[in-house]
Amino acid sequence: MTYRNPPTTPRKSATFDDYTLSEIRRAAATGIYDIRGAGAKRKLPHFDDLLFLGASISRYPLEGYRERCDTSVVLGSRYAKKPIELKIPITIAGMSFGSLSGPAKEALGRGATLSGTSTTTGDGGMTEEERGHSKTLVYQYLPSRYGMNPRDLRRADAIEVVVGQGAKPGGGGMLLGQKISDRVAEMRTLPKGIDQRSASRHPDWTGPDDLEIKILELREITDWEKPIYVKVGGARPYYDTALAVKSGADVVVVDGMQGGTAATQEVFIENVGQPTLACIRPAVQALQDLGMHRKVQLIVSGGIRNGADVAKALALGVDAVSIGTAALVALGDNDPCWEAEYNELGTTAGAYDDWHEGRDPAGITTQDPELMKRVDPIAAGRRLANYLKVMTLEAQTIARACGKNSLHNLEPEDLVALTIEAAAMAGVPLTGTNWIPGKNGF
Repeated sequence: MTYRNPPTTPRKSATFDDYTLSEIRRAAATGIYDIRGAGAKRKLPHFDDLLFLGASISRYPLEGYRERCDTSVVLGSRYAKKPIELKIPITIAGMSFGSLSGPAKEALGRGATLSGTSTTTGDGGMTEEERGHSKTLVYQYLPSRYGMNPRDLRRADAIEVVVGQGAKPGGGGMLLGQKISDRVAEMRTLPKGIDQRSASRHPDWTGPDDLEIKILELREITDWEKPIYVKVGGARPYYDTALAVKSGADVVVVDGMQGGTAATQEVFIENVGQPTLACIRPAVQALQDLGMHRKVQLIVSGGIRNGADVAKALALGVDAVSIGTAALVALGDNDPCWEAEYNELGTTAGAYDDWHEGRDPAGITTQDPELMKRVDPIAAGRRLANYLKVMTLEAQTIARACGKNSLHNLEPEDLVALTIEAAAMAGVPLTGTNWIPGKNGF
């Protein structure tokens, strides 16, 4: 009788998984690196790794149907004559016209205004759609200077000096030629249809001393009325926050690596920067060490998805959060109703991130006139407002359960972590223990 070994299940490599193998083959066939949009797709420590404790005997919960929980926030009260007053601590991040369609920019403005919050221009200048429908509009001042002019600086309600972005700290953005239409080319003073790459650093300053001078110039141009934000990617949040404060910023924006981008190298998105959760504690610590916590406001962005994320960020010491990718989804991007057309592009609705190619079936990340017609700015704006309302209600629900009558009264003591990594990053105890990894040398 012949005995044979039973067959074994083939085992694939964890290091050389299917995606890695496909990337090696693609690189070998094309000789170019991959470019895409969106943010990091790898699994990272995030807000899901934190839990709220809630109230019991030691804490007194509030009744949601009859006890107030404040959500308002003031941004830019340090030096600006006209600080921004928002009804909710959730703002819309900078996303450029060029990357997004005109109707999408209008919808963002409409949704933010309905919700009592702000939106942000992004690279490429200010569109009349966004200015006309945004009660509060933040003007991004980027290294490229595309579309920048003193008139629009004065028309804005705040100015955000962009030093870096979470998806690509230290790198510039891209806008491929197929998205540079006549209007985009005119706004950016570029030739139509030619690939454009934004600079990775500002052309007229190299360090914090120069940044201080630039901030003073912007204040003089705007008669000291507008709050000045400084936005940094999640690279060295302690020192970058401290230097932004010393340079005169009213608000510091820290963008973690889960933050999206219109287009950059995938190797950048997945391998440069730090997770959003890892950026918060050092940024807050920098403000506390300078005696400026709550005097200079801190906004954090990168992977904010729901009211629980908002509440957790605020509990760790943040004043407000900013959303980008989630806002686009609320408008209708990556909607399964367009699944067949996403399939024709070789992808699926939940994975579509080739925004730079300008073929978005949802009409949001495109300059194609026919695709843009699919966006109803009024309806899309209402969807965004609904989403922001739900996020706010969720955050309030958590705050009341912790006995807080304001979202800004949430604190680290309300949190525990599910993993050692999250506990170390957030500086809160590992659940079931009183151990904070890294504290007191342990």
